[in-house]
Amino acid sequence: MTGRMRIAFFGSSLVSAYWNGAATYYRGVIRALAERGHRVTFFEPDAYDRQRHRDIEAPSWARVVVYPADREGVMRALDIARDSDLIVKASGVGVFDELLESAVLELQRPDVRVVFWDVDAPATLEAVASAPERTFANLIPRYDMIFTYGGGDPVVRAYLALGARACVPIYNALDPSTHRRAPPEPRFAADLAFMGSRLPDREARLDEFFFRVAAKLPDRRFVLGGNGWQDKPRSSNVDYVGHVYTYEHNAFNSTPTAILNVDRESMARFGFSPPTRIFEAAGARACMITDHWEGIELFLEPDREVLVARDGDEVAAHVSRLTPMRARVIGDAGHRRVLSEHTYAHRVTEVEAALDGAVARTHRAV
Repeated sequence: MTGRMRIAFFGSSLVSAYWNGAATYYRGVIRALAERGHRVTFFEPDAYDRQRHRDIEAPSWARVVVYPADREGVMRALDIARDSDLIVKASGVGVFDELLESAVLELQRPDVRVVFWDVDAPATLEAVASAPERTFANLIPRYDMIFTYGGGDPVVRAYLALGARACVPIYNALDPSTHRRAPPEPRFAADLAFMGSRLPDREARLDEFFFRVAAKLPDRRFVLGGNGWQDKPRSSNVDYVGHVYTYEHNAFNSTPTAILNVDRESMARFGFSPPTRIFEAAGARACMITDHWEGIELFLEPDREVLVARDGDEVAAHVSRLTPMRARVIGDAGHRRVLSEHTYAHRVTEVEAALDGAVARTHRAV
């Protein structure tokens, strides 16, 4: 069995969700690891103005090391990490990713395992496919394990085909100590609300599933939160509230009649990639309307625990028919489901089991 580990985790940011969609995922996983007795040091670069937009201070359940966003800073951080039992390099750190991808492997020893944790596997795999000469493609077989944010069997098969020793999806989940029902906040009041940063492979889907719906239902109110949408053309019934800090997420999810989830194009194409907001919303007992993607029923049951739409017309139909009472019934059912099957405590037992399996395979090979 996996004993208590000293874990070095290189990611984008644990303390700031500013232009950092993985923050909630990191926090849930790492808090759950700490509750299992593991000691985690999270290494993040001082980049993209995130330290000026912190959502939390350094938590009690992890040590946070913020290093300068330059080569010297990276190397100093790696030197601190070398005495760990497990070293994790997450995708999308944002600066010196290629250096980190190769440098962490130089710290690999029989008693030090090195894992690549892909928080955007569809995008990573598409990048590798478009540029197979990229250094990372050659490094994949050297990692002890690949963990992914999602993607299901299609992502697992793709990583194994690239030579990965093992690939295990560790899906988003709920941290019930963080995400829960909150008193309503008037500025988030709406029939439908969406929160997410403006990204190229998300915007076209938002045009279909959100902006077109708002234009079609002029008598309904819509709220949009996230970075980068300030100059996006929109109908007058869409209120843009800007960046929503994580301490506001519970109110954002608890106030509207329904919350919209729209997967990015690459994640929708691969399927089996439930984003953080699905579980955050379920924790707040929100009624979720999601775009359709393969595997949704593994997490929430359509029409009972979540509403599913294949296009903007179906979103509009759900919004038009939805009553506050039905929304509450769906939200309560989704909340019960994620508490019973989809918390970060559940996910971390899967992490430990995967690492135990890797150890067993190594022993058999020896």
